[in-house]
Amino acid sequence: MDERRYKCALCNKKIPQDERRPATLFLSVLQKHFSVNVEDSDVLCNKCRHKCRKKNKSFATGLTLSRPAPQEEKEDPTYASPNPKKTRLSFHSPPSVPLPIPSTTQSHGYCLVCKKPGPKLVTVSHHVRMFVFISRGIIIPSGARCCTRHLENGKMTDEAMEQIKTSESTTLNKTSITNLIKELRDKAFQQSRLDFDDEGSLDDSDYQVLTGFSRLEFHDIVSTITSINSSKNRSKRTCVAILLMKLRSALSNKMLAVLFGMTKFQVRRAIASARAALMKDFVPSNLGFQHVTREEVIHNHTRELARDLLTHDITTNPAILVLDGTYVYIQKSSNFAFARRSYSLYKHRPLVKPMIVVTTSGYIVSVLGPYLADTKNNDANILKHMIYSNAEEIRSWIQEDDVFVVDRGFRDAQDLLEDIGIRMEMPAFMKRGSKQLSTSDSNLSRVVTKVRWIVEATNGRLKQWQYLAKTLPNSQIPFIGDYVRIVAALCNKYRPPLSVSSDEDKQLAAKMLHLSERINTLQERVETEGLDRRGLRWTKVDAENVAPDFPCYEETELRQLTLGVYQLRMAHSYAKEHIDEDGGFEICISDDIPGLVSAKIQSRHIAAKQYRCWVSFSDGVVDGWYCKCKAGTRVVGMCGHVTSVVWYLSFGRHQELVKGVRNWTTTLEDASDIQDIIDESDSDGDDNGLEE
Repeated sequence: MDERRYKCALCNKKIPQDERRPATLFLSVLQKHFSVNVEDSDVLCNKCRHKCRKKNKSFATGLTLSRPAPQEEKEDPTYASPNPKKTRLSFHSPPSVPLPIPSTTQSHGYCLVCKKPGPKLVTVSHHVRMFVFISRGIIIPSGARCCTRHLENGKMTDEAMEQIKTSESTTLNKTSITNLIKELRDKAFQQSRLDFDDEGSLDDSDYQVLTGFSRLEFHDIVSTITSINSSKNRSKRTCVAILLMKLRSALSNKMLAVLFGMTKFQVRRAIASARAALMKDFVPSNLGFQHVTREEVIHNHTRELARDLLTHDITTNPAILVLDGTYVYIQKSSNFAFARRSYSLYKHRPLVKPMIVVTTSGYIVSVLGPYLADTKNNDANILKHMIYSNAEEIRSWIQEDDVFVVDRGFRDAQDLLEDIGIRMEMPAFMKRGSKQLSTSDSNLSRVVTKVRWIVEATNGRLKQWQYLAKTLPNSQIPFIGDYVRIVAALCNKYRPPLSVSSDEDKQLAAKMLHLSERINTLQERVETEGLDRRGLRWTKVDAENVAPDFPCYEETELRQLTLGVYQLRMAHSYAKEHIDEDGGFEICISDDIPGLVSAKIQSRHIAAKQYRCWVSFSDGVVDGWYCKCKAGTRVVGMCGHVTSVVWYLSFGRHQELVKGVRNWTTTLEDASDIQDIIDESDSDGDDNGLEE
């Protein structure tokens, strides 16, 4: 069948059917610029249609054609694609604007970085292309592909961006330029607000600083939560991020609202939703007596040193738990009954007490409470309450011969624990009327504290979350327990153990047990020979010139003497206080007693108290020490006063600079020298009018 042909209303040429366009769509242009009147059946050819479009005022000025009415849009072939079944809603100009911006190739078959062919290539996402443009100023065309090894955590690696081959310029159309400007504006707006929904907006270090966890750890936390429904105001990721930032940095809700571009009410709702979801979906699988078995605690979370020190005299392999209460401070309440029950006579301020149960590696088994802080809620009563109430079914978890390592505050619960077959390991008490622990008691106490320190370190780890370290408003009291449990569960899941077994544990435990059975021979010598009498002549000398044969030690060797690092850390501060302006450290010697030095060490707590200590040495080794402090008789390690003397004489004085904490006293005003000012004023004859 012959194809029908029609003439163009403007050029009068015959045109085929697939090129016909209704002339009425350009009625005003034809009448105004070409003085042609058209009828409904008239058509235009492609050449004349483009000529009419160029005459359009908006097109001639470089603006986008105004969108026609819906009915006209359906009929206007200007907005139609070559396929008559599809409709193009906007007009894209051809690439005609050259810009001095480097760009890459758009090949689908080769990697834009290393130029290797497929098939294992991935299309570079929009976020990656924007990241490369913002960071390096390189345009990657849409649809370009690269190898997967060039992408990491939703971004292109720095090494890959260095290898990209680019041209010196690129040609864009007006639509691309407009979209690029819009994307940059959106990115600039997002940078002023925290956006955790876009995984590429923050790098791994940002996640670590803001939430305390890496990007992958944060994603893992969010993936375990199923109890939060995202809304138009905030997503699940945003809720968890707000709660973690609140716990980590203790920012106010107003400040969080500014950072996330939300209202204060929305932040409060997000925190409540995240707290409830974590308590339901995350905490039960990472905290509590029922989330871990005794066998897992014994084999995976018990340090070999603690097992050798505390269970060397029994054949069973018990579970060893360390218990202690921590403090979360609260505001003073106007409810007098609650104010009395929450006031701690020990801390002299209102607080609540969560009870922490940890293993010897620092793994938190459970957090119970929080409890009130009055005298009826001491550590012993809290432990009794845990046992009698069978909190978290603890009585079915523990077994006979298990060991609880506690401090002296749990002494009243010892009878109860013995009744159920639990061994209590606790530092010894000083006998009534005594000023110092005996050598055996001091040695055994050191064995216990060598294990018990882990719970103090765990409490310190929890307080690194600043929200738990500050004074909380009373409106948050019902949720304090949830916050502590959430932090504890997060630490269990994502933090490394505070203490791990080592090859030296057996040797160290054997040494401590052997020393614990010895007596302090230097103490007996001091008391027998009267070396502490005032009448005995001791001469003050400078440590730089005394005891030239005093042994020298490295810090690792000093650690073997002290059997720990805490005393060595304190030694720096003790020594710094006793070094005079000329850099000397005054100690005492006696010409009649070789191989023995003595010193007076100022108490770090009480200004009016000093501790006298002695250190004996021979054949190039320190072989004895004794101090007048409460724990100064022990031979399992040494106290901080003795350590400061040994550290300085054997190590510190041989260093060019003795490190220590800076003394800030000189930066502040001191009213204690008022008498000196008065005396100086009187000597100058100026009474400043005080007599009047």
